[in-house]
Amino acid sequence: MTITLITGANKGIGYETARQLLAAGHVVYVGARDADRGEKAAAALGARFVQLDVTDDASVRDALRKIEEEEGRLDVLVNNAGILAEGPIDGPAALKAFDTNAVGIVRVTEAALPLLRGSSNPVVVNVSSSAGSFWAVTNPDRLESTLPLPLYSASKAAATMLTVQYAKAHPGIKFNAVEPGPTATDMTAAFGIGREPEASARVVVRLATLGADGPTGTFQDENGELPW
Repeated sequence: MTITLITGANKGIGYETARQLLAAGHVVYVGARDADRGEKAAAALGARFVQLDVTDDASVRDALRKIEEEEGRLDVLVNNAGILAEGPIDGPAALKAFDTNAVGIVRVTEAALPLLRGSSNPVVVNVSSSAGSFWAVTNPDRLESTLPLPLYSASKAAATMLTVQYAKAHPGIKFNAVEPGPTATDMTAAFGIGREPEASARVVVRLATLGADGPTGTFQDENGELPW
């Protein structure tokens, strides 16, 4: 069995990724900050629930400890939790954006590394965004160039760089960042854009199910590697 943890999996792309990986035979842990919502989501999916707030060190440690006690290892980690960080820009808003979208990846990944090393094919997927790509946001033909989301874009650029650096530091584990595509979720409702989460989740699932010879240190969307 493949043991998988997905953060922010009680809704949106995370929820649909969990559903698709369960269908592929994975044992999926739905990580969610809100216990009530997370438990309901896990029950609806037929998954397992673990309370996990990516901005809280103790919460992250407890979540990974639970998986270690129940499974003894972790094969796939999907760092999906994130926030849009729209609205007024100030110091606290910036700290919140980076704490969730970038530092959260560090917290969860560092706590998960000992369990990932117990896997025969460990994989980490960081859900990033082409809104954090210099190439995309300066290209007038791209939607990203029209989105006024400096904190989201900057924190997602950090998420992609973390992916590359983790891949270099841990060659035995595949680390890849993914742009899942514009998706209609509650996070993007104000922009009125995006497709159903099911389609975007397929992009995440492809990288979460890489074989032992799969790539590492890349930033990809559904069409392959992206410049950034």
